[in-house]
Amino acid sequence: MNKIPALRGELILNEKLAKQLVNAANWVKMQSDEGEINPVDILRWPGVMAAKEQDLDAIAADILAALDGALDDFIVARETEGQALKALIEQRLEGVSGEVAKVRAHMPEILQWQRERLVAKLEDAEVQLENNRLEQELVLMAQRIDVAEELDRLEAHVKETYNILKKKEAVGRRLDFMMQEFNRESNTLASKSINAEVTNSAIELKVLIEQMREQIQNIE
Repeated sequence: MNKIPALRGELILNEKLAKQLVNAANWVKMQSDEGEINPVDILRWPGVMAAKEQDLDAIAADILAALDGALDDFIVARETEGQALKALIEQRLEGVSGEVAKVRAHMPEILQWQRERLVAKLEDAEVQLENNRLEQELVLMAQRIDVAEELDRLEAHVKETYNILKKKEAVGRRLDFMMQEFNRESNTLASKSINAEVTNSAIELKVLIEQMREQIQNIE
């Protein structure tokens, strides 16, 4: 039997039966001398043409293999995207650590500057304070502008975020929560600032945090 390509599957021609039908038709024609043999009529005869049965198991196996391949490609793409997002977030975390270190380095200088400023104001106002009272005022002033706790918490948040990024499970919500914590500390830092450099660092921190938050929206 010959196979004839078709739009769906293959058609199988029963050549032996077809030849028998042609011979029979020719004999009839010679006997009656009527009409020509119509090939379509031969093909329509039961048993001359048959559709090849589909191998459903093979088709199912091909479909599953294609799905597995697509799933593997999807997983690889997600992992590649995840690594890229992780690298971007870690880069911003380095920036946060840099700003924290910058502010911490300036704090002794800022406290000394504020101390001298307070003493100068008292002298201009010709206010005389006992040494103990002056020290108390200086301590209160230092407490109001001291951001050591905020800097410590920012550093702790950086470490915790690094730890979260190392986890294999879904971490999107935990990272989003960390961004809220980062924002809280950067806002407090900005509110306590009495120095342009600290203010600039607080602004830069907010920019870095927002950039991380945008990337985290793409993480599960």
